[in-house]
Amino acid sequence: MELQGISYRFGRDINTDYIMGSRHRAKTLDWNDLARHIMEDIRPGFYDEIKSGGFIVADENFGCGSSREYAPLVIKLAGISAVLAKSFARIFYRNSVNLGLPVLTCDTTAIKEGDYIKVAPDFSSVENITRGVVIRVTPPPGFMMKIIREGGMVQCLKKYGPGVFEQLAKEQNNNSI
Repeated sequence: MELQGISYRFGRDINTDYIMGSRHRAKTLDWNDLARHIMEDIRPGFYDEIKSGGFIVADENFGCGSSREYAPLVIKLAGISAVLAKSFARIFYRNSVNLGLPVLTCDTTAIKEGDYIKVAPDFSSVENITRGVVIRVTPPPGFMMKIIREGGMVQCLKKYGPGVFEQLAKEQNNNSI
C-alpha cells in the first residue's frame, strides 16, 4: 500500500468539530454528501481543494474533542489517503484504524502546504519529495496494520467472521502481518 499525493497543512488541536460540524448530520445521512463539509469551519472550500490521494498533515493532538466516529469517515470519503500528525487524540486514532484510515504519528515539521509526499508501503517512513526529506515513522502495530489494509474492522469481520481477533493474533504471532 504505497500512498502518495500532496499535503494539506493544518495546525495543532484540530478537533472533531473542525473536521465536520455536527449541525450537518441533522440534514442528511448521506455520508458522501457530509464529506463535502470537511474542515469548512476552519478552511472554507477545503473539499473542493482536495486531490484524491492527498494527505492531511497536522501538528499535535489531531482529532481531539468529542469521540465522533464520523470524523475519520468523512476524511476517508473526501479522498484523503492518510493523516500524518505529531500526535493524535486516542479515540480518533482508534476510530481511524477501525475505519481503515491510516493515521501515522511522525514529526511533520518538514512538511508544508502543497508538498508532494510519499508514504512507504510498510508505513515506516514518509518521503517529502518536494523538499528531499525522509521522515521516520513508527508504524502502527501489526494487527492494526492488518485492519487498515483490510479497509477497517467491518471488512475484517466480513473476511474472518467472529474469530477475527484470534486470526489477527495468530497472524501477528506468526509475523505474517
